[in-house]
Amino acid sequence: MTNIKGIYIFGILLLCATQIKATVKRDIDVSSLYMGISEDRLPKEIVPLSYEVQIEPNIEEQTFSGFIKIHLRWINDLKKISLHAHFDLTLEDTKIKLKQMTRDFGNRTTFEDITILRGGRLPRKSIYVLHLKELVKKDSECMLEIPFEGNIWETADGLFRGHYTNSTTLDQEIYLATNLKPNNARRLFPCFDEPGFKVPFTVSIARPTDFTTIFNTPLLRTDPHPLLSNYMLDYFDKTPPMSTFTFGFVVTKLQRWNNEPNLSSPTINIWSNQLDADFKEIHEKLYLTYQTIKDYFNLTIPLPKIDVLAIPDLPTADSIGIWGILIMRDTELLKKGNFVLARELLSQWIGSWITPEWWSEANINKALTSFLAAEFVMTMDGGVEFNGKYPMTILYSLYYELSKRYPHSRITKMKQETESFKTELVFRMLNFTLGKFTFQNGLRSFTLNHRYKTFTGDDLWVALSNQAIKDGTLETHFNVSDIAKSWINQNRLPLITVNRDYDKATAIIDQKLYLRERPHDVPEKDKMLWWIPILVSTPDSIKLSNYTSYVWMNGTRQINIANLPKSNQFIIINKEEIGPFPVNYDPQNWNMLSNYLQTANGRSAIPTYTRAKLLHDAWNLAYAGELSFATAFDMTLFMKYERNHIVWSPVFTFIDHFGRYIDMSEVHKKFEQYTTILLAPLYEELGPESENEEHSVTEMRKLAKTFLCRSGYQPCIAEAQKSFELWLNEPDTPFDRIPKEYICPVFKWGSMDEWKLGLKHLSQFPKSRPQSERTFLLKMLVGCPSEQEKINHLLQLVLLESNSNFTENDILLILNTLTGGSVGYTSLLKFVSKHWTLIQERFQNNTNLWDKLIGSATGMFATKEGYNMVKDFYDQHRGEFGSAQHIIEKSLRNIKEEAQWSDQNLPVIEEWLETYLSKSTKSN
Repeated sequence: MTNIKGIYIFGILLLCATQIKATVKRDIDVSSLYMGISEDRLPKEIVPLSYEVQIEPNIEEQTFSGFIKIHLRWINDLKKISLHAHFDLTLEDTKIKLKQMTRDFGNRTTFEDITILRGGRLPRKSIYVLHLKELVKKDSECMLEIPFEGNIWETADGLFRGHYTNSTTLDQEIYLATNLKPNNARRLFPCFDEPGFKVPFTVSIARPTDFTTIFNTPLLRTDPHPLLSNYMLDYFDKTPPMSTFTFGFVVTKLQRWNNEPNLSSPTINIWSNQLDADFKEIHEKLYLTYQTIKDYFNLTIPLPKIDVLAIPDLPTADSIGIWGILIMRDTELLKKGNFVLARELLSQWIGSWITPEWWSEANINKALTSFLAAEFVMTMDGGVEFNGKYPMTILYSLYYELSKRYPHSRITKMKQETESFKTELVFRMLNFTLGKFTFQNGLRSFTLNHRYKTFTGDDLWVALSNQAIKDGTLETHFNVSDIAKSWINQNRLPLITVNRDYDKATAIIDQKLYLRERPHDVPEKDKMLWWIPILVSTPDSIKLSNYTSYVWMNGTRQINIANLPKSNQFIIINKEEIGPFPVNYDPQNWNMLSNYLQTANGRSAIPTYTRAKLLHDAWNLAYAGELSFATAFDMTLFMKYERNHIVWSPVFTFIDHFGRYIDMSEVHKKFEQYTTILLAPLYEELGPESENEEHSVTEMRKLAKTFLCRSGYQPCIAEAQKSFELWLNEPDTPFDRIPKEYICPVFKWGSMDEWKLGLKHLSQFPKSRPQSERTFLLKMLVGCPSEQEKINHLLQLVLLESNSNFTENDILLILNTLTGGSVGYTSLLKFVSKHWTLIQERFQNNTNLWDKLIGSATGMFATKEGYNMVKDFYDQHRGEFGSAQHIIEKSLRNIKEEAQWSDQNLPVIEEWLETYLSKSTKSN
């Protein structure tokens, strides 16, 4: 359903605005690391064998110079050398030397000069080509010597400079650091800048005498710089074979925390600006995490040390993980939790020691480390860090995004991030279905065979397949590659439909593309098939934790299963979301599930994630037109007794989503009554906030209060208005003195005077306060009112009077917020229609604002009445819409589709609500 997107996004924004954190924060390194990867691939006729690098930064002038020797081998006869050198790197081909190496019978090496005719970069490529006078024969070895110069950047690319305040002296300190991922080593020195080239480095780095240099490997020795009196030259141990993007160093005045020496290898050092901070707990956490990873792989990483640098104001959102070094924001290191540390330490194994062959494999690398980090965190703290929400937060987002007619639109970054999340869930599915023992041993075999090497996805799938077949958890004619690629290579998710034959104790199971938005006219959807594990749980087996008793839908459209339980017993497919796919059942099975969950034994028997899944699937399938809304509502009846926040999470989402979707219909008031009956017992039982209560309880109370206030729950409204009296009686009261969850109900249910007081505060908003507070207040003033009078007053100021308090960005925000409810977009359409001439004259030449205005005024209706309103508006001003002509025509097409949905579903919903409310009245 096309309108759902806008409503859903607004709902999420509103939840965020009210500071209700309904999702767990997963600091997964974003896919932007791999966006815009240069495809400037080098020919394979020449390969590097080793590097010798000297780098001399000039911190004051923000430049650096250096010298590199590259030991090369010729794979084919060739008269030129191609290597990477960024446009920012200065090379002089007249200073570049090439010497051929020969060895005599005594294994002594001699060098013979080879003439370089010329050098230069290829057009629009960061490839530098040296043309030679003579043909160099296959298997020859040469030493290439190149001096170079470059710039130190302020942004976190290549070699960059940062600043922080010294915690002791309060002086501004400078540091240098490298961030060479994914292909920025070519900004630092000419090289073969592809992950597949893994060779050792011998490195020396110059630094001022009062600084320290931290490199991939330990310091070997330090000498005075031969030319600069106030500089030292640090020499470091030779590195193991490694890719250029894992090369890195930091030149800093950070101090090493004096921790107790640990006899085991590697030594983990913490470098920080806060010398008075107690890093003992963090140090222990780092060692515990390292030991957990080591035990999992049964391999000790070949590092004598790992330096963890806590840098204030690090100019990148992500940690910088390189071979032997982890660079983090100090706040990130000091915060509670293990996930980020686990993920970054894991990258020393899978990423640095074992490296993707090319960046197309980086998604698999990132997904695997994220999945394993989550597993280790849950092993170490029982899942406390994730608050019980992993992997549901990721999964529900995937279900929503990948069920659209056009996922991601053209947002490449979002697409890459989604693909990584999906791949992470594929690893989780394999961990369940192959068995944790098999999955772990498969990874052990994989890491053992790829140390110091590169890998492709197929290498990983082969290792898992071989182990699974050996352990008997995968049939010999199956392979993990087919399973994994059916999920990774398709930018969609499947829907499983189960139709039982109760007389024969069998069922037919179908798979098809899961589509939530309508119409379901996706090209080639019938060709999409997945390998899907079908795990059947019954009332007798629902508590069992065995996930390996399943059958595969091996890329087939339909299968039959037998030996199902009696007709009076339900079945559940995909318990605990072992795979990322929703499941639909026949009405009888849904009915048995609903009834079972309303019993105390049933709620305790069905695991938490499975209860949440059943709710989530039922509602989303109803939206998709795959299930009756009566059945979806039936599945909420047990929530009267449910108190687990994980199960409530999807309920809050669909209350928000569905309430906004139907708020123009007569059904909406009945839905608000239903919401109050559903949430009031939960809210009252939770009571007032107490000290040291779990975060999940606080979160659940806030959500319950938010939706009760929105539904007109009188105790909440009274509480909100009492709090708001601070403003009425004391106009100078700071805005942040009023609890944010009370702002919206007052603006919705309160008087015009109360709303105007908020508007006055907006116009006089103090510049000393964070602008995020002003944005929040503006959203509440626009998105909360239930009377058109308030909206009209605001639109008069914004659209007609050119009020100086509102910027163009404010207007865009107002228009976007108005799409979140029928009062907003209905008022906007009527206002624009009434004042058409003035509004058209003012905005039509600003196509950005004009298009947004027409889209917001017409795009969110979902009923026949709404269609008629927009059609009348269109007919009245036909040919006058300019750049927004296609927008209103698209709105009309979408509303017609939505109106069909409303005609089909609203009567069913209304009948169910009337029956439910009638029973509730009698029971009271």
